[in-house]
Amino acid sequence: MKIIVFLSLAVAVSAVLASLLFARRIKRQMAEIADALTDIKNGNGNRRILAAANEPAAPLTYAINEIVVSYESRLSAIRQTEETNRQLMTSLSHDVRTPLTTLIGYLDAAQKGIVTGKEREAYLETARKKAHDLKEYIDVLFDWFKLNSNEFDMKLSTVEAAELTRNILIDWIPVFEEKNIDYRIEIPEQPFPVSLDTDSYMRILNNLIQNVIAHSHADKIEISMKWQGSKVRISLADNGVGIEKEDLKHIFERLYKCDKGRSEKGSGLGLSIARQLTEKMGGSITAESTPGKGTEFVLLFPGGSFCS
Repeated sequence: MKIIVFLSLAVAVSAVLASLLFARRIKRQMAEIADALTDIKNGNGNRRILAAANEPAAPLTYAINEIVVSYESRLSAIRQTEETNRQLMTSLSHDVRTPLTTLIGYLDAAQKGIVTGKEREAYLETARKKAHDLKEYIDVLFDWFKLNSNEFDMKLSTVEAAELTRNILIDWIPVFEEKNIDYRIEIPEQPFPVSLDTDSYMRILNNLIQNVIAHSHADKIEISMKWQGSKVRISLADNGVGIEKEDLKHIFERLYKCDKGRSEKGSGLGLSIARQLTEKMGGSITAESTPGKGTEFVLLFPGGSFCS
């Protein structure tokens, strides 16, 4: 009987000691969690709470770590957006105010009679071109803000990409001729069904062609369309100054402008918009370039089929 009582007492004491140790471990881990959370609250987003997998508080610490990682990721995205918006405002101030001031100067000179005859006509023509440049710049800004807001709406439908592309390129032929750019367009007389948003596809091609005209210093452009397996491949190649290898890695980033052999004109958003629109339609866009020889942009879109 005494043995049974002694064993029962020993078990009870062991249980109490185990409970005390368990409570002590929990208390220590809670203190560590509280200390880590205070550190994180004070701005140390790299702080993590360590715990072995067999520790009682392990699931809690892992969950907190995941929340911190998610929070830091979102905070980083917000900071990046703020920096991009800051750069945009700086760019807007320079790229809009300067040409607008010049435009007003040309118009004032023509309106006040400071210039007359053919010189006045030349001033008005220059003002017209600068007005169009400003409109293009503002259109790009509008597209970018729209793309990065909840207001962007893309409506996909199966379209005949060959005919759509021809219709877009028709409007560029007078521009090529005015700029003395030889053009070669190779689009076979066969259907190319692709699921596209027509306005977005038009913006992609326009941005790519505008990029060639504004930056490449090319006198030749080749545009082609063909099947590549089950995908439709659209290529735009020029014989311009090309893009340096280091710059090529970044050309689809927002506000990135190449420094070497490139014009200062442009928002730095055109290629970024082209990539975003392409990817939203399930396609891809890549670029290859050789400095001094030219650049080729390639669009790939999954082929579709017309419903009967």
